[in-house]
Amino acid sequence: MTPNPAAPNQAPDPPAPAPTRRIFAHATAVLPGRLLEDALVAVEDGVITEVRAAGGRVPAEAEDVRGALLLPGLVDTHSDGLEKEIAPRPGARFDVDFAVGSFEGRVRAAGVTTVFHGIGYEVNVRKGRTVEGAELIADALRRRGAGGRALVDHRMLYRLDARDPQALPALRAQLERPGPAGTPPLVSFEDHTPGQGQYRDPAYFRRWLQGEEGLTEEEAQARLEAMVADRDTREWHRPVALRWLAGEAAAGRARLLAHDPVTRAEVADARGHGVAVAEFPTTVEAARAARELGMLIVAGAPNVLRGGSHSGNVAAAELVAEGLVDALSSDYLPSALLAAVFLLERAGAATLPEAVRLVTAGAAGVAGLPDRGEIRPGARGDLLLATVDGGWPTVRRTLSANDLTAGGADAYAYSGRPAAAVAR
Repeated sequence: MTPNPAAPNQAPDPPAPAPTRRIFAHATAVLPGRLLEDALVAVEDGVITEVRAAGGRVPAEAEDVRGALLLPGLVDTHSDGLEKEIAPRPGARFDVDFAVGSFEGRVRAAGVTTVFHGIGYEVNVRKGRTVEGAELIADALRRRGAGGRALVDHRMLYRLDARDPQALPALRAQLERPGPAGTPPLVSFEDHTPGQGQYRDPAYFRRWLQGEEGLTEEEAQARLEAMVADRDTREWHRPVALRWLAGEAAAGRARLLAHDPVTRAEVADARGHGVAVAEFPTTVEAARAARELGMLIVAGAPNVLRGGSHSGNVAAAELVAEGLVDALSSDYLPSALLAAVFLLERAGAATLPEAVRLVTAGAAGVAGLPDRGEIRPGARGDLLLATVDGGWPTVRRTLSANDLTAGGADAYAYSGRPAAAVAR
């Protein structure tokens, strides 16, 4: 703005911030399908502008990060960790805005730069979920993202209980609110009634009740039967919800995920209703059906680390080995993402670039975000530096595109070189 001569005391507008440029040199970069040793990667205003072998042509301002791996920032399409941050113990509940900022630090420390927070649209006393609570979380995430100082890209995974008539009107209103441009929100269609899905063998759910709530086997069985009887009174709502979601998907207002599919028939029905992603298929049969029908497939990183499902379902590593996984999500443990990558590589289930893709470009594809998840010119400048120590990864530094823009969050966070790297 030019100063107004009639107002000589009016101060001119401050100059625009200078472009921000970062250059990282001598790391081993994990690129699409390959490793680039002694790499140089440049980021300007949050966008990757150069990827090449460093050689002897390294600008003076480049940061020397030799001995470290340079990876794309991780994309997590299903994280329930925020719920535990809000209420880590029974009766101990914290302010939602505080919890969002606190959990943000956890996911960033795990190398995650884009996180889809699971927001449960359901009434579930056992899990402390209410429709009102879901709205509080969604509002807090919107505030954090709008402030311009968030350390990660916060997004939402709306988890709709198929049998909850109270939840559907609230979700309908939520989806009418504006979200990030160009990308429809993720909606996971779920039914956790024992005897199907994750707990298709009710014995696992009964044992979970015994361990979680200290019940006898008889008490747990009675609780299970009461829960099934109660939910059966609302089974009529499942097709109502699915028909409405199918309309939203057809109109491009939602990207649908089928949660815990078990059979080919379930997968085919979901696909017929516009579902794009099979999330946590519980059987090889369901995963194969999803692949044949052109659906993307998400498995759980904690399942990989444990060596199997805690509820008796298919092992995620088995699906990875068969080429039936496009992405891994953290589910409830952000640090599981990168750890699962190196476990899969160590076990010979995938090469390092293949395993990294499961938590970067593959996950970005599940979310419909083609602008991130790869180290290539033109991609969003989300990056992390890691070393491998004792067989497990250590995240040394996480950088989001917002950090690498003029006046971004990084301007307030730190300066200097990363911690000393330890060679792989």
